[in-house]
Parts: sequence; C-alpha cells; structure tokens
Amino acid sequence: MTEYEAVFFDIGGVIVSLPSIRQGYVDFLQEFAAERNLDPEPALETWRERLGEHFKSAEGTEYMSAAEGYHKAFQAIVDGDVDRDDWEPGFEAATKAAMETEPNVVETIRALDDAGVYLGIVSDIDTREAHRMLDQFGIDDAVDGVTTSEAVGYKKPDQRMFEDALGKAGIDPTRGLMVGDRYDHDMQGGTEAGLDTVAYNGTAFERAEEIGREGHRVVGDDAIDYAIENHRSLLSIVDVA
Repeated sequence: MTEYEAVFFDIGGVIVSLPSIRQGYVDFLQEFAAERNLDPEPALETWRERLGEHFKSAEGTEYMSAAEGYHKAFQAIVDGDVDRDDWEPGFEAATKAAMETEPNVVETIRALDDAGVYLGIVSDIDTREAHRMLDQFGIDDAVDGVTTSEAVGYKKPDQRMFEDALGKAGIDPTRGLMVGDRYDHDMQGGTEAGLDTVAYNGTAFERAEEIGREGHRVVGDDAIDYAIENHRSLLSIVDVA
C-alpha cells in the first residue's frame, strides 16, 4: 500500500449523483403541487428561490440547515400554511426513490474498507441526511467517521471541517486523500488542511482538465494532486488491488 492511510469523500456529486437528487426534488414538488391544485412550474420556481435565499443568508462559511431551508421553501409555496409532517415523509420517499450513486463508488468504498483504509466523509450536508444517503446504499457501516457542516457549523473550505475529520481519523494530513467535486471547497480546502486531493466531477475536474495531467496525476495546479473519471482509479492511487 502507498503512504495513504485514509480517504475522505464529499457526498453530493462524488458518492451520490447530483442530477438524481435534483430529480427527486422535482418529482415530489410536482406531487405536492398537484395535491393542492397548484401549478407545478411556478411552485417549483418559488421553492428553489426560497431555498436559495435561505442558503445565501449565511455569513461567510456559516452553515444553514438544509432541513430548515426545505421547510421555509415549502411554506413559501403555500403562504406558510404547512407543517413539517405535511412534506417531510413524502419528500424523503421521493428523493430516496430517485437517488442514484456515482458509478462504481460503492464497490470502490467496499474495496478500500476491506483493505483497512480509513474512510471519512467531509460534506456540506445535514447529519441525518448524510447517514440516510450512506445507509440507503449500504455503505454507512464502511465509513469510519462522518463530518458534516451541520455538526461543525461551517461549510468547506473552512478549516474547522477538515480539522474535525482529521481529528476523528487520527492521522497525519499528508497520509490522507480528499475526494471532491468543487475546486474551492474540496481541492483548495483539502490542500490547506495538508491533504492530497482528488478531483472527481464538477469544477474540480474541470480545472484539472484545463491544467492537464499525466495519468491520474495533475501537473501545474497547487490545489489538485489527482483527477479521476472513475472511482475505481482510487484503488490504484491508494495501491489497493
């Protein structure tokens, strides 16, 4: 095995497909609107706008609970006349039905776990939602430590997120990898924490493609060490057969 003892993953866009998450939102919003004789398109637009306002109200890297944002968004659709029980069960069922993993990520996580690699989550997400996603795909038991922005109170690239994750892992940062899809949050944040970084999807991978690479190694960017298109490539980076 290489010098890497731990691999840390973001969730959205890295473990779970972002388009599938968004499709779950749309599926439930259409159902929610139809039950109340509302036009689905304006309802969806109002929901998205109110949710966006909720997240944008944060100061700096402060984290705003997604669950609270969802509730405000559903209230906006019906002018405040809705309880959490009116939307949450159906919302969770719809997102669960639509949700898909990124290709080969479950098998890769299992292989890393079997090889004794420490596996951590570092994600801007509510804690309950993180465990719900991991449990849905049967990998909650493979993950050794979960760091969420809800628990820490801040979003990446705030170093408190990485300090929490590294504290749970108990490793030297140079012996860990951060796998993420956002250049500023995951790549720059992970690099500042002393981790090597792996770009997968999103702005992180786009940046790696612009810079260029030799195999999985990214050449010429201070914040990205590796870039992969398939999670199985992590096994060769960590040297797990």
